[in-house]
Amino acid sequence: MDNLIEQIIEEITVGLKQIVPTSIYQASDMIREAPRIFIAGAGRSGLCIRAVGMRMMQTGKTVFIVGETITPSIQAGDLLLVASGSGRTSTLMVVAEKAKHVGAKILLFTTDPESPIALLADHVVVIPAPSLSSDAGKDGFESIQPMGTLFEQSLLIVCDSIVLRSMKDVDFSEMRERHANLE
Repeated sequence: MDNLIEQIIEEITVGLKQIVPTSIYQASDMIREAPRIFIAGAGRSGLCIRAVGMRMMQTGKTVFIVGETITPSIQAGDLLLVASGSGRTSTLMVVAEKAKHVGAKILLFTTDPESPIALLADHVVVIPAPSLSSDAGKDGFESIQPMGTLFEQSLLIVCDSIVLRSMKDVDFSEMRERHANLE
């Protein structure tokens, strides 16, 4: 079991070191400057990006989850943050097209910088990992883990680092005050 954990940590480390740092800086700037952020993802990627949305809300950002009944309409200048390993999830493609149509900005986290959603996005953070639809990531990067697991793990770490980078003058005590208290 210890060997598996070491292999997983090594995969995550190798992949994260391949991410272009300026890509992270640009994503941080987009998040910091966005008046409102809309979060979209499907499956396990969707669960990870929702966790990131929660952390952004705790830093004081106005965040909505696409598909929730209380989510308002996206407007020009808002930011749609999409997590899609393949960059081809049909429901997320429709969401991205609608956001683009109204003038919202799109930030995509994916394994495929040439995917249909990537072509619509204003900025793409490429996470080198296999996706659900491929056993190997770009440049042949493989994982011992099934399907999009490495992408999802890396997504959470990358996004947590982006949230940290985009936090300007946010005190941890303020974040705790915004933490859910109806649990």
